[in-house]
Amino acid sequence: MFRPLSFYIGLRYTAAKRRNHFISFISLTSMIGLMLGVAVLIIVLSVMNGFDRELKQRILGMVPHAVIQGDGPLDDWRAVEKIVKQHPRVLEAAPFIHAQGMLTSGGDVRGIMLNGILPEQEKKVSIIEDHMVEGSIDDLKSGEFGIIIGRIAASSLGLKVGDRVTVVLPEASLTPAGVLPRLKRFTVKGIFSVGAELDGNYTLVHMDDAAKLMRTGGKAQGIRLLVDDLFAAPKVAREAARMLDGRYYISDWTRTHGNLFQAIRMEKTMIGLLLMFIVAVAAFNIVSTLVMVVTDKTADIAILRTMGATPGRILRIFIVQGAVIGVVGTLIGTALGILGALNVSDAIAWLESVTGHHFLSADVYFISYLPSQLQWEDVLIISGAGLAMSLLATIYPAWRASRIDPAEALRYE
Repeated sequence: MFRPLSFYIGLRYTAAKRRNHFISFISLTSMIGLMLGVAVLIIVLSVMNGFDRELKQRILGMVPHAVIQGDGPLDDWRAVEKIVKQHPRVLEAAPFIHAQGMLTSGGDVRGIMLNGILPEQEKKVSIIEDHMVEGSIDDLKSGEFGIIIGRIAASSLGLKVGDRVTVVLPEASLTPAGVLPRLKRFTVKGIFSVGAELDGNYTLVHMDDAAKLMRTGGKAQGIRLLVDDLFAAPKVAREAARMLDGRYYISDWTRTHGNLFQAIRMEKTMIGLLLMFIVAVAAFNIVSTLVMVVTDKTADIAILRTMGATPGRILRIFIVQGAVIGVVGTLIGTALGILGALNVSDAIAWLESVTGHHFLSADVYFISYLPSQLQWEDVLIISGAGLAMSLLATIYPAWRASRIDPAEALRYE
């Protein structure tokens, strides 16, 4: 016999077809449970990785990594920009004017973040140009009072390129008719879509027009920074501010959108732990399977012992049997998990098109589709954990089988 005896008998016992079909069924269900647990864990963690990636690429591609502002409008923003760009970790910088207000059209009102930008500068620090549905960021011309809005805002207000919309700011203006909110008519020059919550409240106008509306005297409110590492943004902003003369205030994405990132990280950790318990339950079903096999094969074990099989060989027989269940279940589950993680986005998109129901709305969630990013590190950790737990589950039943006394087992045979 060319195969090791322990391995050969362990494989024979795995099927358990001749004498007890119930044990074979339990072995199969243990394998399927382990397989499903591993597959689901890989798919879920890949989806969480996808949300994490989209947060970085889409939302943080639109909003500033960090900003530097003075006590008031910057007297010479070009000089400030030139100095901060000398920092080795600052890739680009651009001026901005920021305000909160409302868009109103046809009696409908929507809250917005109004961003005054210079188109040629904004392209260097934002991904907005890559996500224009209609129009272009270059269509924003000084003095024309054009505005670029998101797809959700355009749909909500029934706007298209060329329509007129009123921007209302909370600052009051004193007029002969009394104190009125500051407002201005703008022309829609473009519509963008990044598939995120920003589609509903993020708007762009030319910085000169924003300066007139905000009465900053043509000056920028601050400088937006694009850094080489998102997680280093707070440190880079502090260091860049120290390079400037005078008093400046800094902010970064961890203060404006860091709660989303932290929530995703925490959810990924907690969901991973909870699903790992499912894998553990499936793996330890192997214990009950092997205990029943040992009970069923007590006479066979006793005969093997009388023929010279050592306790160590008996131990290895049942470890092989449990290992086969664990290895096969884990490998199939890993393959299904990888396949599912690579195709879950397309599957959900197809399901949405068939049912006509959107599972993720950008009005509620920060993106409007289900992303997925497979990370091989997660696959290795999950697969390794599944194999380790399934092997650990074989130890007690195998040890119990190796301790069977042949004389006691064969007394009533």
